[in-house]
Amino acid sequence: MITVTQGAKTTSSCGTCGGVLVCDVGQFIEQGRLRWGVEGRCRDCPDAWCETGEGPAPEEIRQALLAEHGSIRLRLETGETCLVPVLRALRGMWDLSLDEARLAATDLKGTGLVGTSVEMAHLAEGLRERSVTTTLVPSPA
Repeated sequence: MITVTQGAKTTSSCGTCGGVLVCDVGQFIEQGRLRWGVEGRCRDCPDAWCETGEGPAPEEIRQALLAEHGSIRLRLETGETCLVPVLRALRGMWDLSLDEARLAATDLKGTGLVGTSVEMAHLAEGLRERSVTTTLVPSPA
């Protein structure tokens, strides 16, 4: 089982006092599951909180990670012709309809799918478990 983690810091206005709220956001793979977390603490008041979840990260966490670390592109290795295991992996891991999975599989076979390094590593592992070979490469901004 692979271990991948990625984090970033963000700042915003504290909803309690208007001070500076500092958040540590992250995405990781734990026991084969895609997970995310955020921890916030105000610099000016005692306001603090923590939240975690399983599955796709909220968009603000994804955007912070992409801004800090850039995106990764996942492609099928050349020569991969049978898309049945790819479709099964996509439907099982991302809860896609058959049509949505077909579109994603076509992208994987062509230009690739783009996301955070954790998201793409998680999908690559799910595909590898179905004997599908992939390549991860940095995606230009």
